[in-house]
Amino acid sequence: DTGLYYHRYLQEVINVLETDGHFREKLQAANAEDIKSGKLSRELDFVSHHVRTKLDELKRQEVSRLRMLLKAKMDAKQEPNLQVDHLNLLKQFEHLDPQNQHTFEARDLELLIQTATRDLAQYDAAHHEEFKRYEMLKEHERRRYLESLGEEQRKEAERKLQEQQRRHREHPKVNVPGSQAQLKEVWEELDGLDPNRFNPKTFFILHDINSDGVLDEQELEALFTKELEKVYDPKNEEDDMREMEEERLRMREHVMKNLNVSCVFQTVEMYPAYTEEELRRFEEELAAREAELNAKAQRLSQETEALGRSQDRLEAQKRELQQAVLQMEQRKQQQREQDAPPSKPDGQLQFRADTDDAPVPAPAGDQKDVAASEKKAPEQPPELPQLDSQHL
Repeated sequence: DTGLYYHRYLQEVINVLETDGHFREKLQAANAEDIKSGKLSRELDFVSHHVRTKLDELKRQEVSRLRMLLKAKMDAKQEPNLQVDHLNLLKQFEHLDPQNQHTFEARDLELLIQTATRDLAQYDAAHHEEFKRYEMLKEHERRRYLESLGEEQRKEAERKLQEQQRRHREHPKVNVPGSQAQLKEVWEELDGLDPNRFNPKTFFILHDINSDGVLDEQELEALFTKELEKVYDPKNEEDDMREMEEERLRMREHVMKNLNVSCVFQTVEMYPAYTEEELRRFEEELAAREAELNAKAQRLSQETEALGRSQDRLEAQKRELQQAVLQMEQRKQQQREQDAPPSKPDGQLQFRADTDDAPVPAPAGDQKDVAASEKKAPEQPPELPQLDSQHL
């Protein structure tokens, strides 16, 4: 996988073109410059009608896919004041001819090859830059570690590092990537074939894993495994596997860019990834970033302390409120107990007499008359006259 966002489209176009015998022959005979310059694209006019029809359909599918992706991207970022980056949108279609969205022409093949070549080169450049930063960070941390040690400990650490570097340099000779010596070694040790009967055509067929008629980036890099194993062993402390992958990429670039097998290939330890000036700027960048992070950490610490104090105040207010509520409930309970009627020994409530029904005492001056009248005998009822029988 090239990692390109149009990788599938690129692979499908190549697969369809290789089904045409005429184009496959031209592709195998072409060199890298013929492909990059667009010379090979002109051979598209001679492919069969059936192949052209398939290519047309692939292009329409790719245009439709990009349209849906762009619409989804626009919908996801839809805002009232959104500023559309039209230049960035146009870059999504650089591997297609925007003037013709229905048929696959020679211009489409030329744009596809040029765009893929450029994007892959940018990918490799980004990978090299990432590796450079990795190496500078590793050196920066090593120097800081040495500075933290005492004199004797620092000397011992430096001696150990020099010993590791010496062991790393002591490895079998590395063949120039793509040279006949390197390919013969793969033929003999990986393929298990007679070195005296080396056949480039047979070798190519053996290592063209997907049988597409070309050795792509992954197939090329697989040829360098034997050379890399001479220098790097994951069991050795002195061998960095990140450096091994950078070495693999550089070997592939060497083969694709320079087919002069008589030149000398320099490994990573022979060709440093950075200069002292680049390391100095990198350390300044790290120091500035560290200062920024420390300032941010200090601000966060202060904010945390302020939040802690605010939380303490809120907790104190909460406790005071709870205490006030408790005291209020206690006073209400006491008031209810005071207002409740007393109870008898048997548990029954004892109610007080109602003072409204009690007799009103007489005034003080009339109390004698009242007392005297109470002492008098009650009056006898009047006697009725008795009638005798004569009056009846």
